Amino acid sequence: MLLHQALSQCRTLVIEGPDGIGRSGLTDELTRHGFMIRRSRGHLHHVDPIRPYRELLDSPGRLAVDGGIIHELVYGPLRRGRSRVTWIQALDFAEAVAERDGALVHVTGRVSDTEAADAYERAFRTLAEHAPVVTLDAEEVGPPIPGPAPPCAQLRRSAQTLTIGWRQTA
Repeated sequence: MLLHQALSQCRTLVIEGPDGIGRSGLTDELTRHGFMIRRSRGHLHHVDPIRPYRELLDSPGRLAVDGGIIHELVYGPLRRGRSRVTWIQALDFAEAVAERDGALVHVTGRVSDTEAADAYERAFRTLAEHAPVVTLDAEEVGPPIPGPAPPCAQLRRSAQTLTIGWRQTA
């Protein structure tokens, strides 16, 4: 199954995965399918770290946004002993993504930092209770899933996690 088939109904995608996983091929593919790629500028705001992301979600059209909030949930505790983003803020952000007909995209694959990979698994498992989560394996292309891709709204109602493969293009 191709990524654009699985997510043809989504208006918003938040892309995140462990450092070094290679998300650039995915963002290139999303651009070719009509998504505008947006990244938060600079560091997280010290009082309201999700404010820049809420502002990005106010943009019109189909968006693919970096998952800096999720990154902070994972790497903040690993590198500094605490996250600057609270779980309440992260869950609020996930709900805002879902309300914008969106999904959180968890990019997985072989990484050297298994502690971070495990932390991402836990984070996305928690966030899946508030927004659809699509897991993309950066290395393996899964077999095609028969039938049409479920719309993001259907994923949100069922709170399921959809795992598909994708092939990074050169």
